[in-house]
Amino acid sequence: MAETIQFTSIQLKQWLEKETNSTLTPVQTQAKKQRDEMSKSLESLNEVCQQILESSSSEIEKRNMKVYNRARALNKLARLFLDRLEKLRAPEQVTYDSLNKFASETQKTLVVTEIDVKNWFPRISPFFIMDRRKFLTFYEKTKQSFNTLNDFVNKEYVKTKTLEETFQSINELQNLEKNSFEVKNELEKIKKERVPIEQEIAGLQQKTDELKSKGPIDRLNAINGQIEIINNDLKHAIRHLQKPFVKMQSLATSGGGAGITPDELKELNMYLESHFEALVKEDKGYPILKQILQKLDSLLKEDKLKLKPEKARKAEQSIIEINVKNALIGLQENGIKVYSEKSVLVNSTHLDETKRNISAFQEQAEALKARKTSVEAHETIKEREYKDLQEKISNNKRAIERSVLAALNKKIQLL
Repeated sequence: MAETIQFTSIQLKQWLEKETNSTLTPVQTQAKKQRDEMSKSLESLNEVCQQILESSSSEIEKRNMKVYNRARALNKLARLFLDRLEKLRAPEQVTYDSLNKFASETQKTLVVTEIDVKNWFPRISPFFIMDRRKFLTFYEKTKQSFNTLNDFVNKEYVKTKTLEETFQSINELQNLEKNSFEVKNELEKIKKERVPIEQEIAGLQQKTDELKSKGPIDRLNAINGQIEIINNDLKHAIRHLQKPFVKMQSLATSGGGAGITPDELKELNMYLESHFEALVKEDKGYPILKQILQKLDSLLKEDKLKLKPEKARKAEQSIIEINVKNALIGLQENGIKVYSEKSVLVNSTHLDETKRNISAFQEQAEALKARKTSVEAHETIKEREYKDLQEKISNNKRAIERSVLAALNKKIQLL
Protein backbone atom coordinates (compact mmCIF):
# COMPACT_ATOMS: atom_id res chain seq x y z
CA MET A 1 0.00 0.00 0.00
CA ALA A 2 1.39 3.43 -0.97
CA GLU A 3 2.63 5.64 1.84
CA THR A 4 0.43 8.59 2.80
CA ILE A 5 2.34 11.89 2.54
CA GLN A 6 1.39 14.58 5.05
CA PHE A 7 1.43 18.29 4.20
CA THR A 8 0.30 21.67 5.36
CA SER A 9 -1.52 23.67 2.68
CA ILE A 10 1.65 25.71 1.95
CA GLN A 11 3.81 22.61 1.70
CA LEU A 12 1.27 20.89 -0.54
CA LYS A 13 1.19 23.78 -3.01
CA GLN A 14 5.01 23.78 -3.30
CA TRP A 15 5.10 19.99 -3.68
CA LEU A 16 2.26 19.93 -6.21
CA GLU A 17 3.93 22.64 -8.32
CA LYS A 18 7.09 20.49 -8.53
CA GLU A 19 5.11 17.34 -9.27
CA THR A 20 3.02 18.91 -12.04
CA ASN A 21 5.51 21.40 -13.46
CA SER A 22 6.40 19.17 -16.43
CA THR A 23 2.71 18.60 -17.15
CA LEU A 24 1.12 21.97 -16.49
CA THR A 25 3.76 24.43 -17.68
CA PRO A 26 3.73 23.40 -21.36
CA VAL A 27 -0.06 23.27 -21.39
CA GLN A 28 -0.31 26.67 -19.72
CA THR A 29 2.13 28.11 -22.21
CA GLN A 30 0.12 26.64 -25.07
CA ALA A 31 -3.12 27.94 -23.54
CA LYS A 32 -1.77 31.51 -23.43
CA LYS A 33 -0.54 31.17 -27.01
CA GLN A 34 -3.96 29.99 -28.18
CA ARG A 35 -5.63 32.86 -26.34
CA ASP A 36 -3.27 35.40 -27.92
CA GLU A 37 -3.74 34.00 -31.44
CA MET A 38 -7.51 33.99 -31.06
CA SER A 39 -7.39 37.55 -29.77
CA LYS A 40 -5.22 38.63 -32.71
CA SER A 41 -7.63 37.05 -35.22
CA LEU A 42 -10.58 38.78 -33.60
CA GLU A 43 -8.75 42.11 -33.62
CA SER A 44 -7.96 41.71 -37.33
CA LEU A 45 -11.61 40.85 -38.04
CA ASN A 46 -12.63 43.88 -36.02
CA GLU A 47 -10.38 46.11 -38.15
CA VAL A 48 -11.90 44.74 -41.36
CA CYS A 49 -15.39 45.41 -40.02
CA GLN A 50 -14.33 48.97 -39.18
CA GLN A 51 -13.07 49.42 -42.77
CA ILE A 52 -16.36 48.09 -44.13
CA LEU A 53 -18.22 50.52 -41.87
CA GLU A 54 -16.20 53.43 -43.19
CA SER A 55 -16.50 52.30 -46.82
CA SER A 56 -20.27 51.84 -46.60
CA SER A 57 -20.68 55.17 -44.78
CA SER A 58 -18.76 56.88 -47.56
CA GLU A 59 -21.07 55.41 -50.23
CA ILE A 60 -24.15 56.39 -48.23
CA GLU A 61 -22.93 60.00 -48.22
CA LYS A 62 -22.57 59.95 -52.03
CA ARG A 63 -26.32 59.26 -52.37
CA ASN A 64 -25.80 57.02 -55.39
CA MET A 65 -29.20 55.34 -55.65
CA LYS A 66 -27.76 52.23 -57.34
CA VAL A 67 -25.54 51.54 -54.34
CA TYR A 68 -27.41 53.39 -51.57
CA ASN A 69 -29.67 50.59 -50.24
CA ARG A 70 -26.90 47.99 -50.35
CA ALA A 71 -24.50 50.43 -48.67
CA ARG A 72 -26.99 50.97 -45.88
CA ALA A 73 -27.44 47.19 -45.44
CA LEU A 74 -23.68 46.64 -45.33
CA ASN A 75 -23.25 49.54 -42.92
CA LYS A 76 -25.84 48.07 -40.57
CA LEU A 77 -24.22 44.65 -40.88
CA ALA A 78 -20.76 46.08 -40.09
CA ARG A 79 -22.11 47.79 -36.97
CA LEU A 80 -23.74 44.52 -35.89
CA PHE A 81 -20.46 42.62 -36.36
CA LEU A 82 -18.54 45.27 -34.41
CA ASP A 83 -21.02 45.16 -31.52
CA ARG A 84 -20.66 41.40 -31.26
CA LEU A 85 -16.87 41.46 -31.46
CA GLU A 86 -16.74 44.22 -28.84
CA LYS A 87 -18.40 41.90 -26.30
CA LEU A 88 -15.75 39.21 -26.71
CA ARG A 89 -13.11 39.57 -23.99
CA ALA A 90 -10.07 37.31 -23.85
CA PRO A 91 -9.29 36.26 -20.25
CA GLU A 92 -6.32 37.93 -18.56
CA GLN A 93 -5.91 34.98 -16.19
CA VAL A 94 -5.80 31.84 -18.28
CA THR A 95 -7.41 28.77 -16.72
CA TYR A 96 -9.34 25.93 -18.25
CA ASP A 97 -12.66 27.47 -17.17
CA SER A 98 -11.83 30.98 -18.39
CA LEU A 99 -10.48 29.77 -21.76
CA ASN A 100 -13.36 27.36 -22.26
CA LYS A 101 -15.82 30.20 -21.58
CA PHE A 102 -13.97 32.45 -24.05
CA ALA A 103 -14.11 29.69 -26.70
CA SER A 104 -17.83 29.13 -26.08
CA GLU A 105 -18.66 32.85 -26.40
CA THR A 106 -16.53 33.11 -29.56
CA GLN A 107 -18.34 30.13 -31.07
CA LYS A 108 -21.74 31.74 -30.46
CA THR A 109 -20.57 34.94 -32.14
CA LEU A 110 -19.19 33.09 -35.15
CA VAL A 111 -22.36 31.01 -35.57
CA VAL A 112 -24.69 34.03 -35.75
CA THR A 113 -22.18 35.89 -37.93
CA GLU A 114 -22.12 32.93 -40.34
CA ILE A 115 -25.89 33.15 -40.67
CA ASP A 116 -25.77 36.90 -41.36
CA VAL A 117 -23.04 36.48 -43.96
CA LYS A 118 -25.04 33.83 -45.84
CA ASN A 119 -28.25 35.86 -45.66
CA TRP A 120 -26.94 39.34 -46.47
CA PHE A 121 -23.76 39.15 -48.55
CA PRO A 122 -25.63 37.78 -51.67
CA ARG A 123 -28.08 40.70 -51.40
CA ILE A 124 -25.28 43.23 -51.38
CA SER A 125 -23.67 41.69 -54.48
CA PRO A 126 -22.23 42.78 -56.85
CA PHE A 127 -21.18 45.90 -54.91
CA PHE A 128 -18.43 46.12 -52.26
CA ILE A 129 -16.87 42.96 -53.67
CA MET A 130 -13.35 43.83 -52.40
CA ASP A 131 -14.63 44.64 -48.91
CA ARG A 132 -16.61 41.43 -48.77
CA ARG A 133 -13.70 39.32 -49.96
CA LYS A 134 -11.36 40.89 -47.44
CA PHE A 135 -13.90 40.27 -44.66
CA LEU A 136 -14.36 36.63 -45.70
CA THR A 137 -10.58 36.10 -45.81
CA PHE A 138 -10.14 37.32 -42.22
CA TYR A 139 -13.37 35.66 -41.16
CA GLU A 140 -12.07 32.27 -42.36
CA LYS A 141 -8.77 32.86 -40.52
CA THR A 142 -10.77 33.67 -37.38
CA LYS A 143 -12.72 30.42 -37.74
CA GLN A 144 -9.48 28.50 -38.16
CA SER A 145 -8.09 30.12 -35.01
CA PHE A 146 -11.27 29.21 -33.19
CA ASN A 147 -11.14 25.58 -34.36
CA THR A 148 -7.55 25.31 -33.18
CA LEU A 149 -8.46 26.88 -29.83
CA ASN A 150 -11.54 24.71 -29.41
CA ASP A 151 -9.65 21.51 -30.20
CA PHE A 152 -6.95 22.44 -27.72
CA VAL A 153 -9.45 23.22 -24.97
CA ASN A 154 -11.50 20.05 -25.45
CA LYS A 155 -8.71 17.58 -26.14
CA GLU A 156 -5.58 18.75 -24.33
CA TYR A 157 -6.42 21.47 -21.80
CA VAL A 158 -9.32 19.50 -20.32
CA LYS A 159 -6.84 16.88 -19.08
CA THR A 160 -5.31 19.40 -16.67
CA LYS A 161 -8.68 20.68 -15.44
CA THR A 162 -8.55 18.60 -12.24
CA LEU A 163 -5.04 19.84 -11.44
CA GLU A 164 -6.04 23.46 -12.07
CA GLU A 165 -9.08 23.08 -9.87
CA THR A 166 -6.87 21.51 -7.18
CA PHE A 167 -4.58 24.56 -7.21
CA GLN A 168 -7.63 26.80 -6.98
CA SER A 169 -8.93 24.72 -4.05
CA ILE A 170 -5.55 25.05 -2.31
CA ASN A 171 -5.72 28.84 -2.69
CA GLU A 172 -9.26 28.79 -1.29
CA LEU A 173 -8.07 26.58 1.58
CA GLN A 174 -5.27 29.00 2.43
CA ASN A 175 -7.76 31.89 2.45
CA LEU A 176 -10.08 29.89 4.71
CA GLU A 177 -7.19 29.07 7.05
CA LYS A 178 -6.21 32.73 7.15
CA ASN A 179 -9.79 33.75 7.96
CA SER A 180 -10.01 31.01 10.58
CA PHE A 181 -6.80 32.23 12.22
CA GLU A 182 -8.11 35.82 12.30
CA VAL A 183 -11.49 34.75 13.72
CA LYS A 184 -9.74 32.62 16.36
CA ASN A 185 -7.65 35.63 17.43
CA GLU A 186 -10.79 37.76 17.61
CA LEU A 187 -12.46 35.05 19.70
CA GLU A 188 -9.52 34.98 22.11
CA LYS A 189 -9.68 38.78 22.47
CA ILE A 190 -13.42 38.60 23.21
CA LYS A 191 -12.81 35.91 25.86
CA LYS A 192 -10.08 38.06 27.42
CA GLU A 193 -12.57 40.92 27.51
CA ARG A 194 -15.22 38.73 29.14
CA VAL A 195 -13.07 37.21 31.91
CA PRO A 196 -12.26 40.49 33.78
CA ILE A 197 -15.95 41.48 33.56
CA GLU A 198 -16.91 38.18 35.20
CA GLN A 199 -14.22 38.68 37.85
CA GLU A 200 -15.49 42.19 38.56
CA ILE A 201 -19.07 40.93 38.85
CA ALA A 202 -17.90 38.18 41.22
CA GLY A 203 -16.00 40.78 43.29
CA LEU A 204 -19.08 42.99 43.59
CA GLN A 205 -21.20 39.96 44.52
CA GLN A 206 -18.69 39.03 47.19
CA LYS A 207 -18.77 42.56 48.65
CA THR A 208 -22.58 42.50 48.59
CA ASP A 209 -22.67 39.10 50.30
CA GLU A 210 -20.23 40.28 52.96
CA LEU A 211 -22.36 43.34 53.70
CA LYS A 212 -25.44 41.12 53.93
CA SER A 213 -23.81 38.43 56.06
CA LYS A 214 -21.99 40.76 58.46
CA GLY A 215 -22.87 43.95 60.34
CA PRO A 216 -26.33 45.55 60.58
CA ILE A 217 -27.97 43.63 57.70
CA ASP A 218 -27.04 40.29 59.22
CA ARG A 219 -28.15 41.44 62.66
CA LEU A 220 -31.44 42.73 61.23
CA ASN A 221 -32.06 39.37 59.57
CA ALA A 222 -31.36 37.61 62.87
CA ILE A 223 -33.77 39.93 64.72
CA ASN A 224 -36.47 39.36 62.09
CA GLY A 225 -35.93 35.64 62.58
CA GLN A 226 -36.43 36.01 66.33
CA ILE A 227 -39.52 38.12 65.74
CA GLU A 228 -40.90 35.42 63.45
CA ILE A 229 -40.38 32.79 66.17
CA ILE A 230 -42.07 34.94 68.83
CA ASN A 231 -44.88 35.78 66.42
CA ASN A 232 -45.51 32.09 65.71
CA ASP A 233 -45.50 31.27 69.43
CA LEU A 234 -47.93 34.10 70.10
CA LYS A 235 -50.15 32.98 67.23
CA HIS A 236 -50.22 29.52 68.74
CA ALA A 237 -51.01 30.86 72.21
CA ILE A 238 -54.05 32.86 71.10
CA ARG A 239 -55.21 30.53 68.34
CA HIS A 240 -58.44 29.69 70.17
CA LEU A 241 -59.23 33.39 70.63
CA GLN A 242 -59.21 34.37 66.96
CA LYS A 243 -62.81 33.54 66.17
CA PRO A 244 -64.16 34.93 69.50
CA PHE A 245 -62.19 38.14 68.85
CA VAL A 246 -63.75 38.47 65.38
CA LYS A 247 -67.27 37.94 66.78
CA MET A 248 -66.55 40.38 69.62
CA GLN A 249 -65.29 42.96 67.08
CA SER A 250 -68.41 42.49 64.98
CA LEU A 251 -70.64 42.83 68.03
CA ALA A 252 -68.86 46.03 69.12
CA THR A 253 -68.95 47.70 65.68
CA SER A 254 -72.59 46.84 65.08
CA GLY A 255 -73.68 48.27 68.44
CA GLY A 256 -74.64 44.90 69.86
CA GLY A 257 -73.34 45.61 73.36
CA ALA A 258 -69.92 44.02 73.50
CA GLY A 259 -69.19 46.30 76.42
CA ILE A 260 -65.73 47.46 75.31
CA THR A 261 -64.42 51.00 75.12
CA PRO A 262 -63.14 52.69 71.92
CA ASP A 263 -59.55 52.23 73.15
CA GLU A 264 -60.19 48.57 73.82
CA LEU A 265 -61.78 48.16 70.35
CA LYS A 266 -58.74 49.82 68.78
CA GLU A 267 -56.46 47.43 70.65
CA LEU A 268 -58.65 44.47 69.67
CA ASN A 269 -58.37 45.46 66.01
CA MET A 270 -54.62 45.65 66.38
CA TYR A 271 -54.43 42.17 67.91
CA LEU A 272 -56.43 40.83 64.98
CA GLU A 273 -54.22 42.57 62.38
CA SER A 274 -50.78 42.16 63.96
CA HIS A 275 -50.75 40.44 67.31
CA PHE A 276 -46.95 40.77 67.71
CA GLU A 277 -46.95 44.58 67.41
CA ALA A 278 -50.05 44.83 69.58
CA LEU A 279 -48.37 42.82 72.36
CA VAL A 280 -44.99 44.62 72.32
CA LYS A 281 -46.58 48.08 72.21
CA GLU A 282 -48.72 47.37 75.27
CA ASP A 283 -47.55 48.23 78.77
CA LYS A 284 -45.83 45.48 80.70
CA GLY A 285 -48.32 42.78 81.65
CA TYR A 286 -50.57 43.73 78.68
CA PRO A 287 -53.34 45.33 80.83
CA ILE A 288 -55.58 46.32 77.92
CA LEU A 289 -55.53 42.80 76.50
CA LYS A 290 -56.47 41.50 79.96
CA GLN A 291 -59.42 43.91 80.11
CA ILE A 292 -60.56 42.74 76.67
CA LEU A 293 -60.22 39.09 77.76
CA GLN A 294 -62.25 39.72 80.95
CA LYS A 295 -65.08 41.21 78.87
CA LEU A 296 -64.73 38.39 76.37
CA ASP A 297 -65.09 35.92 79.27
CA SER A 298 -68.36 37.60 80.29
CA LEU A 299 -69.67 37.44 76.73
CA LEU A 300 -68.80 33.74 76.56
CA LYS A 301 -70.57 33.01 79.82
CA GLU A 302 -73.62 34.93 78.60
CA ASP A 303 -73.38 33.09 75.25
CA LYS A 304 -73.64 36.36 73.34
CA LEU A 305 -71.08 35.24 70.79
CA LYS A 306 -73.02 32.09 69.86
CA LEU A 307 -69.97 29.83 69.75
CA LYS A 308 -70.06 26.07 69.71
CA PRO A 309 -69.51 24.66 73.23
CA GLU A 310 -66.09 23.15 72.38
CA LYS A 311 -64.82 26.41 70.88
CA ALA A 312 -66.17 28.38 73.82
CA ARG A 313 -64.46 25.99 76.27
CA LYS A 314 -61.11 26.33 74.51
CA ALA A 315 -61.45 30.12 74.44
CA GLU A 316 -62.18 30.20 78.20
CA GLN A 317 -59.15 27.98 78.82
CA SER A 318 -56.96 30.39 76.81
CA ILE A 319 -58.29 33.34 78.80
CA ILE A 320 -57.29 31.58 82.04
CA GLU A 321 -53.81 30.83 80.67
CA ILE A 322 -53.23 34.43 79.57
CA ASN A 323 -55.00 36.40 82.34
CA VAL A 324 -54.45 34.17 85.35
CA LYS A 325 -51.24 32.33 84.51
CA ASN A 326 -49.68 35.24 82.56
CA ALA A 327 -48.76 32.91 79.66
CA LEU A 328 -47.77 35.82 77.42
CA ILE A 329 -45.38 37.59 79.85
CA GLY A 330 -42.28 35.83 78.52
CA LEU A 331 -43.27 36.41 74.90
CA GLN A 332 -43.97 40.09 75.63
CA GLU A 333 -40.62 40.62 77.36
CA ASN A 334 -38.65 38.92 74.58
CA GLY A 335 -40.75 40.70 71.96
CA ILE A 336 -40.17 44.12 73.49
CA LYS A 337 -36.43 43.45 73.64
CA VAL A 338 -36.02 42.41 69.98
CA TYR A 339 -38.52 45.02 68.74
CA SER A 340 -36.59 47.75 70.54
CA GLU A 341 -33.30 46.49 69.10
CA LYS A 342 -34.81 46.41 65.63
CA SER A 343 -36.10 49.99 65.96
CA VAL A 344 -32.65 51.23 66.97
CA LEU A 345 -31.01 49.29 64.16
CA VAL A 346 -33.50 50.39 61.47
CA ASN A 347 -32.98 54.03 62.37
CA SER A 348 -29.18 53.78 62.50
CA THR A 349 -26.91 55.59 59.97
CA HIS A 350 -24.79 52.44 59.76
CA LEU A 351 -27.71 50.46 58.29
CA ASP A 352 -28.53 53.28 55.84
CA GLU A 353 -24.92 53.39 54.67
CA THR A 354 -24.83 49.61 54.29
CA LYS A 355 -28.02 49.63 52.23
CA ARG A 356 -26.65 52.41 50.01
CA ASN A 357 -23.45 50.44 49.45
CA ILE A 358 -25.39 47.28 48.60
CA SER A 359 -27.59 49.22 46.19
CA ALA A 360 -24.53 50.79 44.53
CA PHE A 361 -22.81 47.42 44.20
CA GLN A 362 -25.95 45.89 42.72
CA GLU A 363 -26.29 48.73 40.16
CA GLN A 364 -22.66 48.30 39.12
CA ALA A 365 -23.17 44.54 38.86
CA GLU A 366 -26.27 44.98 36.66
CA ALA A 367 -24.38 47.32 34.33
CA LEU A 368 -21.53 44.80 34.10
CA LYS A 369 -23.97 41.95 33.48
CA ALA A 370 -25.49 43.89 30.56
CA ARG A 371 -21.99 44.44 29.18
CA LYS A 372 -21.18 40.76 29.71
CA THR A 373 -24.35 39.76 27.82
CA SER A 374 -23.27 41.90 24.87
CA VAL A 375 -19.76 40.39 24.91
CA GLU A 376 -21.17 36.85 25.17
CA ALA A 377 -23.48 37.49 22.18
CA HIS A 378 -20.47 38.65 20.14
CA GLU A 379 -18.53 35.63 21.38
CA THR A 380 -21.33 33.28 20.29
CA ILE A 381 -21.34 34.80 16.80
CA LYS A 382 -17.57 34.39 16.47
CA GLU A 383 -17.69 30.82 17.80
CA ARG A 384 -20.31 29.94 15.19
CA GLU A 385 -18.24 31.65 12.47
CA TYR A 386 -15.11 29.80 13.59
CA LYS A 387 -16.97 26.48 13.64
CA ASP A 388 -18.32 27.07 10.12
CA LEU A 389 -14.84 27.92 8.84
CA GLN A 390 -13.38 24.79 10.44
CA GLU A 391 -16.06 22.68 8.76
CA LYS A 392 -15.35 24.30 5.37
CA ILE A 393 -11.60 23.78 5.87
CA SER A 394 -12.13 20.11 6.69
CA ASN A 395 -14.36 19.56 3.63
CA ASN A 396 -11.90 21.43 1.41
CA LYS A 397 -8.98 19.33 2.65
CA ARG A 398 -10.77 16.05 1.97
CA ALA A 399 -11.72 17.22 -1.54
CA ILE A 400 -8.10 18.20 -2.30
CA GLU A 401 -6.85 14.84 -1.06
CA ARG A 402 -9.27 13.06 -3.41
CA SER A 403 -8.29 15.30 -6.35
CA VAL A 404 -4.56 14.67 -5.87
CA LEU A 405 -5.21 10.93 -5.68
CA ALA A 406 -7.25 11.05 -8.90
CA ALA A 407 -4.76 13.24 -10.80
CA LEU A 408 -1.41 11.82 -9.59
CA ASN A 409 -2.39 8.49 -8.00
CA LYS A 410 -0.64 9.62 -4.81
CA LYS A 411 -2.24 9.49 -1.36
CA ILE A 412 -1.78 12.63 0.73
CA GLN A 413 -3.14 13.96 4.02
CA LEU A 414 -3.56 17.63 4.77
CA LEU A 415 -2.79 18.55 8.36
